Amino acid sequence: MTQFFGTNKFKFGVFGLNCACGMTPSRAPERWRAEWGDIVKVAQIADEAGVEFLLPIAKWHGLGGQADMWGRSFETFTQAAALGALTKSTGLFVTAHVSLVTPAFAAKAIATIDHVTQGRAGLNVVCGWNPDEFKLHGIALDGEHRYDRGLEWFKIYEKLLEGGPEFDWTTDIFDMRGLSTDPLPVQKRPPVMSAAQSGDGQRFAAEIADILFTAMYSFDQVRDTIGRVRDLARGYNRAPNVFVTTQIVCRPTRKEAEDYLRYYAAEMADADALEYLGRMKASTASTSTKEAETAADRASVAKVSGMKDETYPGLFPSMYPIVGAPDDIVEQISRLADLGVAGSTLVFLNYLDELPYFVAEVLPRLERARLRGPQRAAA
Repeated sequence: MTQFFGTNKFKFGVFGLNCACGMTPSRAPERWRAEWGDIVKVAQIADEAGVEFLLPIAKWHGLGGQADMWGRSFETFTQAAALGALTKSTGLFVTAHVSLVTPAFAAKAIATIDHVTQGRAGLNVVCGWNPDEFKLHGIALDGEHRYDRGLEWFKIYEKLLEGGPEFDWTTDIFDMRGLSTDPLPVQKRPPVMSAAQSGDGQRFAAEIADILFTAMYSFDQVRDTIGRVRDLARGYNRAPNVFVTTQIVCRPTRKEAEDYLRYYAAEMADADALEYLGRMKASTASTSTKEAETAADRASVAKVSGMKDETYPGLFPSMYPIVGAPDDIVEQISRLADLGVAGSTLVFLNYLDELPYFVAEVLPRLERARLRGPQRAAA
């Protein structure tokens, strides 16, 4: 992946910036509000610091509760083009629901963003899990066959980006005529990401993705997931990098960080939003999740079913807290790198309040630990 994101051993992506609450189901009054001016400021801070990419989530329906996490969100294709014009080096992902966006639209939009950004666009392929988001579009989400649809969608998208004459595509899933796109992207193949924690999702990602983003519940689970993904991808003659989902809580002292996490993720957890989240997740659980196929499947079921009893329920189920003073953060990230993890998300309760401190205190320490080069290494 160095051709996409530079040569840093451990890479970062700011995750969820485009949505209210980001990735944190908390009622804390200082939570992220997703105001456009603040989004631009965070994107430019990340860009100047050499953060490798921005990863938005495609949302059409909030979680309700007192904070209504994701009730406010910016559309990801439009945002990527806009932020691409306001940044210099960071990668700009879009997030495409395969049931809502056609392959032809995605190919045209990705190529447009890639030209706007001079080769910094990337595609995050998602197959969906919340039925209410699809009802809003008059579409029923088929949880059982979503990855079959996603794989065929991606094959059409990939063929479009090869260029060449028009072609037709007719199967039980898609019936399309005269497919073509022009211009093609600046990059021969913009990087492809897929987030997966279930066994079914991991198989899908192993076949199509350059980056597999997976949930992190423990260091042991991540070790198991990396081994499984590598085995799966080997069957497709592929070797995707594995990134994990983490939430950063960094303060001058470990106690300050732990106290702050307890405040916003326990005392201020949005219980109603969490109840809705768990109910929707359960309604479209993958076959592998129902059968507890993988360590991540088992951890996901335990997490979602027990959120009300969790120590920190106000963390999104797939977010692993990296908590402490700057040296503590570096120590935990070093453990991830030693496992073979290529990078992780940067998620904060409030990105604009917290990212500057992370940039000032943690990134220089990661340079000294030889996990990252000088800032702006992604340029």
